[in-house]
Amino acid sequence: MSSSGAGRIDTARIEAAVREILAAIGEDPSRAGLVRTPERVAEMYAEFFSGIGVDTDGLVATSALAGEEGELVVIRDIEFRSVCEHHLLPFIGVASVAYMPGERIVGLGAIAKVVETIASRPQLQERLTEQVADALQSGLAPAGLLVVLDAVHGCVTSRGARQPGSSTLTVASRGILSEPAARAEAVAMIGYRHGETPA
Repeated sequence: MSSSGAGRIDTARIEAAVREILAAIGEDPSRAGLVRTPERVAEMYAEFFSGIGVDTDGLVATSALAGEEGELVVIRDIEFRSVCEHHLLPFIGVASVAYMPGERIVGLGAIAKVVETIASRPQLQERLTEQVADALQSGLAPAGLLVVLDAVHGCVTSRGARQPGSSTLTVASRGILSEPAARAEAVAMIGYRHGETPA
């Protein structure tokens, strides 16, 4: 698989399409405030969709280290932004990952990179959650894995139902963290805050 999605972005084509959209809504694409808008949108899309074609399994595999079975590892509040494929509006949130190491451990930055890369594609939150779990499961082979995403969607807050206070929570689990007791412990650790006493 390609190492970068950026080369696949046809910025000239995006610019032409944005000019057409501006004309279609009754605007003048040549007026001063809009003349550089197509270029800006093309640059933005190149950033938003930079994860297309990137091999996320490789991101984990190259960072994985030989380890040994151990206690639960929790990485919380990994910030991400993605674009909903239904309306091409952003959704922004945080991901938390818990895993029980098998024979491999991984640099914590690699987990954030996996989330960022998979989020940088046209997405659905449900699918994003599963794809992050699949990539980490494939690259790490942990004894158990839990991925939780909490995000606010532009298509919910700014159009249609217009519910600015709502967020969406999705969960994917693998291995022993699919079992109710172990899953509950992982969820509690994700919710634990510094200064509290863990349950």
